[in-house]
Parts: sequence; C-alpha cells; structure tokens
Amino acid sequence: DKTYLDYVNRITAEAVVDKETGDDLGIPENTVLTEDLLLNISGSGIRTVSLFKSNPTDGERIIFNTIMADDDYEVEQLPVDEPPVKKRGKNVSIIPETEGESARTYIEKLFFNPKKYDLSDVGRYKINKRLNLNIDSNVSILTLEDLKAIICSIRDLVDGKIEVDDIDHLGNRRVRTVCEQLSQQFSLGLMRMTRTIREKMSIHDEENLTPVRLISARPITSALSSFFGTSQLSQYMDQTNPLAEMTHKRRISALGPGGLSRERAGFEVRDVHYTHYGRLCPIETPEGPNIGLISSLCIHSRINELGFIESPYRKVNKGVVSDTIEYLSADREDDFVIAQANEPLDINGRFINKRVKARSKGDFPMVTPEEVDFMDVATNQIVSAAASLIPFLEHDDANRALMGSNMQRQAVPLLRPEAPVVGTGFEEIVARDSRSMVVAEADGIVEYVSSDKIVVRYNIKEDSEEALLSFDDKRVVEYQLVKFLRTNQDTSINQRPIVKEGQKVKKGDVLADGSSTENGELALGRNVLVAFLPWRGYNYEDAIVISERVVQKDIFTSVHIEEFSLDVRDTKRGEEELTKEIPNVSEEATKDLDENGIVRIGAEVKEGDILIGKVTPKGESEPTPEEKLLRAIFGDKAGDVKDASLRATPGLKGIVVNRKLFSRKTRDTDTKKDEKKKIDKYEADRKKELKELNLKFAEKLGILFEGKKSNGVRDLRGNVIIKSGVVFKRDTFANLLETPNFEFKNLSYEDEKSNWSDNKKANSMVLDIYKNYAYKYNEIEERYKRLKVKVTLGDELPTGVVKLAKVYVAKRRKLSVGDKMAGRHGNKGVVARIVPIEDMPFMPDGTPIDIVLNPLGVPSRMNLGQLYETALGWVGKKSGVKFATPIFDGASVEEIQEALTKAGLPSNSRSILYDGMTGKRFDQPVTVGYIYIMKLSHLVDDKIHARSIGPYSLITQQPLGGKAQFGGQRFGEMECWALQGYGASHILQEMLTIKSDEVQGRAKAYESIIKGDNIQEPGIPEAFNVLMKELQGLCLDITIE
Repeated sequence: DKTYLDYVNRITAEAVVDKETGDDLGIPENTVLTEDLLLNISGSGIRTVSLFKSNPTDGERIIFNTIMADDDYEVEQLPVDEPPVKKRGKNVSIIPETEGESARTYIEKLFFNPKKYDLSDVGRYKINKRLNLNIDSNVSILTLEDLKAIICSIRDLVDGKIEVDDIDHLGNRRVRTVCEQLSQQFSLGLMRMTRTIREKMSIHDEENLTPVRLISARPITSALSSFFGTSQLSQYMDQTNPLAEMTHKRRISALGPGGLSRERAGFEVRDVHYTHYGRLCPIETPEGPNIGLISSLCIHSRINELGFIESPYRKVNKGVVSDTIEYLSADREDDFVIAQANEPLDINGRFINKRVKARSKGDFPMVTPEEVDFMDVATNQIVSAAASLIPFLEHDDANRALMGSNMQRQAVPLLRPEAPVVGTGFEEIVARDSRSMVVAEADGIVEYVSSDKIVVRYNIKEDSEEALLSFDDKRVVEYQLVKFLRTNQDTSINQRPIVKEGQKVKKGDVLADGSSTENGELALGRNVLVAFLPWRGYNYEDAIVISERVVQKDIFTSVHIEEFSLDVRDTKRGEEELTKEIPNVSEEATKDLDENGIVRIGAEVKEGDILIGKVTPKGESEPTPEEKLLRAIFGDKAGDVKDASLRATPGLKGIVVNRKLFSRKTRDTDTKKDEKKKIDKYEADRKKELKELNLKFAEKLGILFEGKKSNGVRDLRGNVIIKSGVVFKRDTFANLLETPNFEFKNLSYEDEKSNWSDNKKANSMVLDIYKNYAYKYNEIEERYKRLKVKVTLGDELPTGVVKLAKVYVAKRRKLSVGDKMAGRHGNKGVVARIVPIEDMPFMPDGTPIDIVLNPLGVPSRMNLGQLYETALGWVGKKSGVKFATPIFDGASVEEIQEALTKAGLPSNSRSILYDGMTGKRFDQPVTVGYIYIMKLSHLVDDKIHARSIGPYSLITQQPLGGKAQFGGQRFGEMECWALQGYGASHILQEMLTIKSDEVQGRAKAYESIIKGDNIQEPGIPEAFNVLMKELQGLCLDITIE
C-alpha cells in the first residue's frame, strides 16, 4: 500500500541493481534515498530494493555510524605516496601490501595464535555461557564467531535487552587454588630455564655441550622457594587449636598477587552477595581493614575444576524431594527455584505446605511445591565450620556471631578439656576432620595402652584385599602418641588415650583424644555455672568475676611451650663455642648444663637462668695458629672469651621438655670414623628393610595366586621367569628371591603378557599391589639417602652459622586476673577479680556460682543465644545429658521451658541467689545456668611488662619500645598535654630528660637514688643534640650560648 515517497530518507543496505538485466543504477550501499533517487528507481522498473530498518535501535545506529565514519582499507601494490581515491562514495585508503600484511599478522598473533594467546578452559566456558555460543571447549583462541557475538551483545546492552554483568556475582569470581598458583610459578621457572639454555647454546661450542652444562634446575627451585617463602598468601599456619588450623586451610582471600588491595577495595566487594549462600560464609570474616576480603568456605561447598564454588542441593521433581544430590555453581543456580532445608516434608518426600518459602536469584518468593527445582541439603549449609559450632546462632546479632566464630579460633587448648553440654551436633565432625585424634582403622581389640603408645590388633584376614594391598602391617598397628608438641603459636599438642587394654573397637572409633577434644568431640573450653548479675562493680564494662574454685581445680589451666634458640657463628676473632665453662659464672648457675652447655630435660628454669651456655672471643686481633694450639692444649680460655649465653626471659617459669642441637660437618679424624660407622649402619639397615619388603611382596603374591595355574610370568625383556602350566605355591615367589640378580621391579606387570593366571581378579590386583610395593621401595631408598646426606654434609644451617641449639620450655598457665575469656556468642571479657569461694553468690542449695557476667552485656549486644544456651546447659548438667541444637533448626523457647520443667528447674531459668559476703538474698531472681566459656590466647602473662633501666636506641639514646626488647612505655604528646594541664612541671621535665634521653643526667640520677641523695637538675636531652647535628648537616651554624 506504500508509495515510493514513503521511503524518503531510508538508507540502502546494498547497491541498487536490476537483478534481471544486471544494470547498476549507480546508487551504492549506505546511500540516503532522496525523492529524485526514488523517482529514478521507480522509473527503471526495479521492484525490490534492500534497505536498513526504518527505526534502528541505539545499538544498531552506533554500529552503522561507526561503519559509515570508518575508512575502507584495500591492500594493493601502489606507491606509498599515492593519495586515497574515492570509491563507491566512500574514502578508501589504499595502503602498501607490506604494511597490510604486518597489520594482519599482528592481529592474528594477538588473538588467533594458540602459542601467543590462550583463553584457558575458564575463558572459553565463560565466553560460551555469556554469549550463548556452542564452540568446543578445546578452542582456546578467539574466533570470528566470538567477535560477532561480542558486537551483538554490546548492541543488545545499549538497547537495554540484556543486563550488565555483576562483578561481585560468584559466577564471575573464581578461586585460584594453591595448585594453580604453584603451576604458574613452575611454568615461570621453566621459561627462565629455557632462556638460560638458549643463551648457553649460543655461547658455548657444540663439542663441549653436555646436558649437565646446559640445564640448571635453579630457576625452577628459586621460583618455587620464593613463592612459598615470600608470597603474601603463603602464611605461617595458625595452630592455636584444631579449629583454627582447619579454618586457616579453608580460608579464601581476595588479596594477594592478581587480587585486590585493601586500600582500593570498596564496600561492594566486601559486602555479602546473594550468591554467597552456601558458598562463602556471611559471618566468618576478620574485623578491621580485611573485613569482607577474607572469607571462609561454607561447610558443604566445594571448588570445581574451573575454580567456581559449588553448593549441594537435593533434586526436586514435581513437588517430590529426592535424595539425589547435585552441586550447582552460582550462575547455574540463578536458573532455579530453591526451597529451604527445614521446609516440612511428609514420609514420601512431598512438601506439606501448599506455599513454600523459596529462593530465586536475590528474591525470596512464596511458591507452589511444583515450582521448586531444588532444596537445601542442611540448615547449616550457609555458614563455615566455625560459625556452625555456635548453638542458637539464629538468636545472635550478626556482628556478635562474627566475633564468636573468630574467637573460637583463639581458644587455647586446656589441660583438661570438656566438650560443650549444649552444642550443634557438628563438634564431632570438626574434631574428626581436623585429624588431631587417633582413630581406629578397622574393627579390632586393644592389646596395649600407655600414655604415649597404643597397640591395636585388627580383625583383618591375610587374604583380604585391604591386607594384600597394604605394605604396612594392618593386622597389628602401633600408634605413637604425640606428647606436648609445640605449635606455631606456642600452645601444645598432647594426645591422651581414651581406650583400655582388652577393649573392643569398631572402625572409626576414637582411640586417643588430641588437643582440644574430649571423647571425639571438639572441646575448646569448659562448662561453668554462670549467673548474670552485677557484682560490686567488678564486672563493669564486660569484666568477669571468677570463683577461686576455677583456679584451684585447674579448670582453665593450659600448657604453653616456648622455643629458645641460639646460634654459634664463626667470627673474625675466632669461632664461638657452646660450653658449660662460662667465665665469671658460679657453679650453681651452670649445674643443669651438659658438656655442650645446653640445659638438661626436666630442669626447672626461672627468669635469668642460663638455658644455653655460649662463649665468644673478645680478642682485639685474630690469634696466630701457634696461640690457637697452645690454648687448645692448656685450655686457657677465660682471659680471651666473654659470656654470650642465652638466659631465660623476664617472667619465665617452666620446665625444659625438649632440646635440639644442629651442627655443620667438621673435618676431624674422629668425625670421619664416626661418619663411616653411621653410613655402614644405615646401609645395613637399608638392605635389611628392603629384604623384609621383598619377602612381604613375595608372600602377598603367594597368598594371591596359591593353587592357581600359571599362564607364564615374564620379565620386561620377555624372558620366562615362571613357566606356563605350573601351579603356584605359597613360596613360589619367595624362592625367586634366591635367584642371583633377581629383582621384582624387573617383572612385567602392565602389558598383556602379565595375565599370570586365569583368575581375572587376581591378575587385576597384581598391578595395584606392585604400585604400593614400588612406592614403599622408593620411600625406603629416599629415607636412607637423606640420612646419608645428612651424615656427609651435616645439618642445613644458614650461612655463617656453625651450630644451632634449641631449648623448649613448658609453662603451666593458670587463669589469672587480666586473661581474656569469651563464650561462643561474641560475649568476651577480661577477668577482673578472682574471688574466694565463700564470697561468691550461692544458690538456695548452697552451690556457689563459678562465673559472674554483667547482664548489661546482653540487651545492647543482641546476642540472646547465650541465654538460651545457659538455660539448656542447666538442664543438661542436671539431667546428665548433652544437647545438639543445629543452627536455624534448634530448640524453641517452648521446648527449652518444657525441658527445664521436666528437670525440676524454674521454667524461666532464674533462681534466688544469696550474697556470699553478707549472706543476704539478692532482690530479684537471677538468670542462672551452665555456659560454655573459653580461655583465649591473649594471656596477661605474655603482655605484662615492667622496666627500670634497660637497652637504649643508639642514635636518640631513648629507651627501646616493646616487651621483646625489654623497652619502656612511650610518653607521647597527648600524655605531655595531660601533665601540662595539671601543671606538673617537675614530672614533665623528668619524663623528657632523665627518664628518656639525657645520658649523663640519668646515670647521675640512678647513682643519687642508690646513695639516697637528691636528684640534680637535668641537662640537655640527646634528641636536642640530634636535631642540632641535623641542622648543622644542612650547613646551618647552630650553637648553644
């Protein structure tokens, strides 16, 4: 119905050509049609013309305008200076062929060359997913199809047809595992190695070249060692307790190489995203500058091969929940509707409610059961291991839950740990997976138990698959327990047996508890009787009042092990020496030292005691060889050496539990004899172990093939070792060992000739048994190789160090005033007073309270979980039972009240209390019960510090800072203002002079104090002299008149 005038101002998509005759009307593509041109077309009889859309979108218009504005480039062999010519109504730049070729090559190298460009599996996966392409995952370069889809996608984005990607969506963020980072370093090392090989090949003659000269493994080893030694993500493991260790291993950081920096990370990156559900814990993250950048993996999540975090869900089909588990990544999850884990189901797995609470992307709609695609696997799916240990987490404010989960990692292992009465049911799983306990490998019976060893005889038949495959004796297993081993954080790992001789055990049963476990459950603290009550102002501002009973019964006593080390160096003045003979030191002070000057195990040490005796030469000049000889003969050392011993630090009191001495190899004749003896012994032991291993392997093969007919056993060269038709006996393979030069590793195990019998199962097991044999064989060889190298070269010590001595001192720390304590709900505090038992508040039956907390710490913090725990803990202690209340699916108020009533306790968990000091009753009933409290690693004994005189800084002559340097406290400008405000001019002057850096004045003041004289007027502080020298260094003549 349209006339040709309706097409004015439309643009041609192709040149206007008469398709029948082929006549070109001279109207090229991209021409705006005017009325005259349309009349011309109409008069020529052409019926069909290709035009662009009349209403292009913004995106299409941008692309069209870009094409119109862009020049065409045609590559022709023309002179370089020839100007562009008009062609088809557009600028066509004609460029030389050489330039065109290099431009094309550059683009191809940049994007289309597999050697130079690699999208990786992840890149291809994301491009295919984002652009709805179906290109094979092996294509790791960009294709023209990709570029076309990218342009179309940008067009659709401008037109508002698709949404912008969310950078914080976990479908767009992936985890770079240690394996991936390590492989990156390895390839970096290989590239460096390749470069050095090429350089060497270009320098050296072909005749002199050997692989040894060419190839050096140093670039690879240095790349790997620098990764482990200096990388921001290579950290000293947190071993305070088993939970801390496990959490550190499951930590995920947005910082580090290739990641963000604290300063540039905004709020959006740190915030909780809806895709974190079931993947990254929304609770466990540090407080401070790293908040939100360091997270923990959720307990059920896993990382797939592409590095995306997946969470498990139960499949739902037409309203019926199945037991099929499917792991979904964040971008796949966006396509489904997911129901909550505690949604009620009937016995057939159907939803009971007609409307179901669900999640769809970031929304939480109510849907019909038929609309649900998946269901959460557990209520604790959204949190990490630490947060899943907090009972009644759903009643705590998120900020306090964060503190609670972080502080559990700081709990020190106690001497007598106790599992919580009120838990979440997850304590056993965390304890088992932390691998801090000894667990039975099969059913069996305990044969022997001591404090450091357990022997178990397992019910395993010698011809069972398990026994045949293992080269460690699986029938009688001896477990050596770890006793008071020092951790990185100076806490101790101590395993305690919990089985008796003759006791039957089943597979998975706990044989020995580790640090912070009790009967196989995680035990970070103790259950104590608590009252929420203000007590004489001593629990003001979160302070804690503790009963003396807690200290007397060692309820919160812990053992800490500190390491002290001292190195011996070869100095210019001569070699230092570890010795008991220390000049100007009494025999009493060195009575516990051995001939190497190291304190004996079991010795009790206190502040100032010598731990490692060392003397260092103090001679002005280096002694001549003759002098050295005479001194060695007559032992005249006192005159030319000074005491450089390591002494116990201030405040130390403990018992030496271990000591170690490392030394480089020396060149003495006696040493060479000892060395040869040791090497001969190691060689004999190696041969003995390998012989036993070969006999064990022969025995296993004999058990496997006994009574079966041979199909022929050959070696790798094809020689027949056991003829076909021979019936295998139990000792057939053992007899082969008597053949000269026979070795099991020369037998053929893998090719088709290794079908040693007609029994397929036995044939298939041979290779598995051999692999385990080869692994054990190599392990023995490597172990003895290392021992021999150690004897030949000595211990590996830093440059310049000849010997290194270490002493380990165990300290028993009782609870004291100033120690930090906390519950699991972020309810932390500092012990303010330890009160005699008779002065503590007591219950109507006379039971004294163990710990008094301030009730004002609850309402404003909104961590009501501690009150629920207190009430249920009272029921548990009274009834002798333990409770597991899973998070988001725990006990309700009604259920707790019912349990309290059944146990004969007040339904509101409140009791009348009496004051221990006066005997009077408190006005109101007080909330009483049992709460789980932990002692944290911020102990007052590590922080308390005092100094009178001590070391000074060399330049400023002011005291050093910090406890480690035995330094003083800084008296800063604000403290000076305080003294100025009170007009305390003399004290202020003392602070700035004799107590700081007035060198002569402080010496005289010390002398005056000792003699009982008055302190003289102070002089000029050293800091002023430093300032003067700096100004003189700027050529300013400053003098004091």
